[in-house]
Amino acid sequence: MAGLPRSGSSLLSSILNQNPRFYSGPSSPVLSTMLVVEEHFHNDELFMGYPKIEEGKKIISSIPYQYYSDISKPIIFDKNRAWTSRVEYIKGYLGQEAKIICPVRDIDEILTSLIMLIRRNPFREGQSRINFVDEQLVKLNIPINDDNRCEFIASPDGILGQSLSSMYTAISKGYKNNLHFVEYKNLVENPEKTVREIYSFLGEKYFEHTFSGLKNIHRERDLEIYGLGDMHKVRPEINLESKDPKNVLSEKVLAKCKDMDIWRRS
Repeated sequence: MAGLPRSGSSLLSSILNQNPRFYSGPSSPVLSTMLVVEEHFHNDELFMGYPKIEEGKKIISSIPYQYYSDISKPIIFDKNRAWTSRVEYIKGYLGQEAKIICPVRDIDEILTSLIMLIRRNPFREGQSRINFVDEQLVKLNIPINDDNRCEFIASPDGILGQSLSSMYTAISKGYKNNLHFVEYKNLVENPEKTVREIYSFLGEKYFEHTFSGLKNIHRERDLEIYGLGDMHKVRPEINLESKDPKNVLSEKVLAKCKDMDIWRRS
């Protein structure tokens, strides 16, 4: 599972986890670990002096299986938004056809959601850290305000900019058919139809899901790690409670959000 932030991946995981065959956890370090080990082999003089290419590949290929060795379910969704920039890893290292679920959402709505998330979680005395966006602005000596927050979030170093770039990489390399885009509005307004389409993409027999009484059973340490206590909270009932971007974002930011929906282009 990849896609864009604040686009319903936690909600979607809470639904998919109802299926006893499925495990859909929080964002994982599987892909980043594979990248680090691969880079190490490529740069290690001992390995290069006597390269064991196939054995190195086996080590990298084993990482997902070792990470999920505590999970006995047959279908595991590994969540990392960088998967769309490394589609070839799925076939090359895992020997499987790449099938990546990509939750997506209007860019102005994503920024609005993040800004409201930050506003709901002001830094309080005794917290271990400020939110991860403002933390970076402080490091870069950039004034903290909503426009600068949006600029950073959508920048090449920001959570949204990185996700968009990763998605563009997959599309530009011809992997669009390996991606299944899940529009946030469709998930919220017609969850059953949307989930059935996911099953069709996966080639799995449909499981009768319920769309109330939902809960994220794999909560991350949001406050400690991200400085945002409810970042991955899932409400029991599915409903659209988003603020209108026009009432939150500046005209400057709204203008920059136009034509960024790369996943909707033919």
